[in-house]
Amino acid sequence: MDFETEQAVMTAIDDARVIEDLRELVRIPSVDGTAAESDVQEWCARRLTELGLAVDHWQIDLPTVTADPEFPGMEVERDEAWGCVGVLGGSTTPGLILNGHVDVVPAGGWPGGDPFSARIEDGVMWGRGTCDMKGGVAAIFGAVAAIVASGIRLRKPLAVHTVIGEEDGGVGTFATLRRGHSGEACLIAEPTAGCVIPANAGSLTFRLEVPGLATHGSTRSRGVSAIEKFVVIQSALQALEAERNRDPHPLLAHLDLANPLSVGTVQSGDWASTVPDVLVAEGRYGVRLGEALDDARAVFECAIAEACAKDDWLREHPVKVTWPGGAFASGLLPTDDPLLDDALQAVADATTSPAQSDAPAVKGAPYGSDLRQYAAAGIPTLQYGPGDVRYAHATDEHVVLAEVLHAARAYALLALRRCA
Repeated sequence: MDFETEQAVMTAIDDARVIEDLRELVRIPSVDGTAAESDVQEWCARRLTELGLAVDHWQIDLPTVTADPEFPGMEVERDEAWGCVGVLGGSTTPGLILNGHVDVVPAGGWPGGDPFSARIEDGVMWGRGTCDMKGGVAAIFGAVAAIVASGIRLRKPLAVHTVIGEEDGGVGTFATLRRGHSGEACLIAEPTAGCVIPANAGSLTFRLEVPGLATHGSTRSRGVSAIEKFVVIQSALQALEAERNRDPHPLLAHLDLANPLSVGTVQSGDWASTVPDVLVAEGRYGVRLGEALDDARAVFECAIAEACAKDDWLREHPVKVTWPGGAFASGLLPTDDPLLDDALQAVADATTSPAQSDAPAVKGAPYGSDLRQYAAAGIPTLQYGPGDVRYAHATDEHVVLAEVLHAARAYALLALRRCA
């Protein structure tokens, strides 16, 4: 693709329309498991149709998909779910997929005002989903719109996958791949704080049931407190986390914890003066890069079993371990795959300031994403997008609009170089 054509496409990006698309997306409160997940997919299908793409907008057969032995799991209930894929040009395998999830987590204790108002102040848009990851989705639409407006005929198709359910397991991307949508490579527009991410560690949700023996609090020595026994288990979890972070993968070595293990909820007791006979704890367990999910579960369960074996009560009344919710395997772009260099060059070339034209840093991420699903399907995949993951799911979630517009230009360049 010649320089003049690339510049014409970047010039064709309509900054105002990109920002307006983002505003409209954020104002759809597409929290996981709500009807608005379907609403936002309808919006995406309509927008892609307006741009002239061939659109596949279908209702996902949830009973069939969830019964699949490889289904990655869900953490919320859904009565319906919709897929949306738009393809620009041709009928062969797309040269590039641009993927973005349009579901968001609950807003929680948002500090004042409407979390879905898409408020703009000083070049920053605030609200749930601005960073994670509707900013990236709006940038995708901006890139595609510019390519369409330029009138370029692509040699290979360009595909756009908008998906729901990424936050709680990945049902949307799983269903999209199962439907037969594929490509030679994929870029996911997750927020990456200016970095290009070719690898994600994985994660699993664990549930622990710690047994005790109930009695009156005034005679507590007759019973066994499940809370006190959880202290034994918590110590074992801390030791396990330390062990699994001693030799991190080079792409994750920049992190203080490459494979975090955290307890998110603890429930125990039903009366202040009763020794509790059960404690239930749930948490997140980091999966190492390249580690099979079954292997990760086995390591965790072995650590719990060893801790129980050292305790007089737990030896006879072991902790029960189960694995609810989504299963996020790790994912890694194959070594020396050209997609990495192509993406780095596109990001650098889209930068308007010569002082900032150096290639971005390449790092791995400690969280799970749909990268692992495309990678498992044999599609080389990486992540690059506007925003910083530190603000994802936060009560100060926001995205700098200049980053969204830069991403749109980077996506357009990568799409041209892969497809034109």
